Amino acid sequence: MHSFNRPDSLPALAAARFSPDKTDDHRDIPTSGETEFSITDLAKEFGLTHRALRFYEARGLLAPLRQGRRRIFRRADRDRLALILQGKKFGFTLTEISRMVEAKSGQGGENALKLSAEKCLEQIAFFERQLREASEALAELRQIHLSLCVQAGQRGPKT
Repeated sequence: MHSFNRPDSLPALAAARFSPDKTDDHRDIPTSGETEFSITDLAKEFGLTHRALRFYEARGLLAPLRQGRRRIFRRADRDRLALILQGKKFGFTLTEISRMVEAKSGQGGENALKLSAEKCLEQIAFFERQLREASEALAELRQIHLSLCVQAGQRGPKT
């Protein structure tokens, strides 16, 4: 466990960080006052394909209203999509994201929130390990590059 993440404070932290208001993934498309969005609106705003949005709907992550074949997404769907994309950015699976979204909306209960907090800690550890490994790889590559430059300088220019 990390000293800077106390388990009793993580659910609040996860809820505060894992929210659509804090994401910078969506584009700057004006949505003030809008309460309904077409599939094209959301696809453009979030840089997704219609197919991706239909996939999230098929997985039960989004539930747009239907008018014939037309999908009508509400603001709640848009906010949920922002959460889904943020969860993906953080490396969570769609199943984990679904549980987090349910916990955030009050449907998942305390157990789902605990799972979310535990998964957040796991992802933090994963990304910290990736950072460490990337730093080590960069240091090695810099050393190799320096060595190659020194060798090239000793041989003189190619003719």
